Amino acid sequence: MTPVASAAPGTRSGEGSAQALGHLLRPGVDVSHGPILYLEGVTVSFDGFRALNDLSLTLDDGELRCIIGPNGAGKTTMMDVITGRTRPDAGRVFFGQTIDLTRLSESRIAQAGIGRKFQRPTVFETMTVFENMELALAGDKRGWASLRSRLSSEQLGRIESVLALVRLRGEVDRIAGTLSHGQKQWLEIGMLLSQEPRVVLLDEPVAGMTDAETEKTAELCLELEKRHTVVVVEHDMEFVSRIARTVTVLCEGSVLAEGSMDAVRGDPRVVEVYLGR
Repeated sequence: MTPVASAAPGTRSGEGSAQALGHLLRPGVDVSHGPILYLEGVTVSFDGFRALNDLSLTLDDGELRCIIGPNGAGKTTMMDVITGRTRPDAGRVFFGQTIDLTRLSESRIAQAGIGRKFQRPTVFETMTVFENMELALAGDKRGWASLRSRLSSEQLGRIESVLALVRLRGEVDRIAGTLSHGQKQWLEIGMLLSQEPRVVLLDEPVAGMTDAETEKTAELCLELEKRHTVVVVEHDMEFVSRIARTVTVLCEGSVLAEGSMDAVRGDPRVVEVYLGR
């Protein structure tokens, strides 16, 4: 069995290195006078179509935010702007007080502490769960050279903590391709968490999951809250109701409504454009 460090004495499994997953290890993001992430007046157009239309959105450090809305509302484009895949035509996007995300490449944004999980899991299916985690930790991935390097005790501890958190501690030697769809989703989330992001963007994390997997994913999202700022884009309203603190509803590239799940459920505009369908 692949060696994984044991938890520190007197702690639960995975808890010994739990702080290594927390945002305290990324002190370079200044949130002393405001939110950790904000978009102000962001507009993005594609061939005359406004995917985002003067979008403004604020996220506090350590909060869990759910983003909902009909297809074409701008949810994916919003995440593309945050992660540098798409440059806005107008507006500002800041990570903390000083990091202008519109000036950074995708890789620099990831290094700064913003991680994104896409809807479809993209794990390395011929490799074990442990090897996937090891690769996520590695700095030099050329020619898989990183897989031949020895892991430090700190890195082993980080892998153990993450695998315990994402419910895969017992699957460390399992070939990733044999995992269930839900387990592959958890593995990809684990690979993302191993890089210690301050902000975690999850795109439809429960799509295709069983009811049991969906429930475990809800528990996972709630555990990530406070350790990270978590943004969940999802269409499953039962899942959103389970985890939601604040819900932002996008429509036609702008914020239509924002508040508690009960508040947005009762908003006649939201019912008309989304929930009533």
